[in-house]
Amino acid sequence: MLQTNYLLIQLILYVFLPLWGIAGFVDWCCHRSTRIEHNSGLKESLIHSLMGLQMAVPILLCLLFEVNVLIMLICLVAWLAHELVAHYDVHYAAPKRYISIWEMHAHNYLATLPLYMLLLIIVINYPVFIKLVSFDWQGEFKLNPMPYAHGGEAYLPYYLGFMALVCVLPYMEENMRCLLVALKRRREQE
Repeated sequence: MLQTNYLLIQLILYVFLPLWGIAGFVDWCCHRSTRIEHNSGLKESLIHSLMGLQMAVPILLCLLFEVNVLIMLICLVAWLAHELVAHYDVHYAAPKRYISIWEMHAHNYLATLPLYMLLLIIVINYPVFIKLVSFDWQGEFKLNPMPYAHGGEAYLPYYLGFMALVCVLPYMEENMRCLLVALKRRREQE
């Protein structure tokens, strides 16, 4: 069982998390090519940032702390909220701008990878999931730092740097680009 959990953790760390970041970067490239700042604008860009935050919180909690009922509950709620916002995002953007086949494929990864990671977190921490669904929550709301096994202490700075390069900085640039166009339009209307 420990070997299986180790392999599942490696799958999350070295396949799913980086792939999620790459899909986010491809999505940003698609937004840039459709000139999001001139059609769906700042509102859609902020929705993208919100979805990134909705996934960043549970990812960081799982990387930094031992998964307990509180963290698993946060993971489930964040995933559900992300799905609702993702649905609204496409509903909002589709009539306002062209969504390419590349962007649709990126959305497929951005929607399914969080579900796969959530399911693997549940499998790896199955006793915690049973406590969650059986409401056995006594003493389960404290955060215990994750014991860094398997080189985890080296992983976090590299992963955060990678995500800063492929997601955080590009989406900050998108937000800024959309904000500047929105401000320019507002000045022109005055």
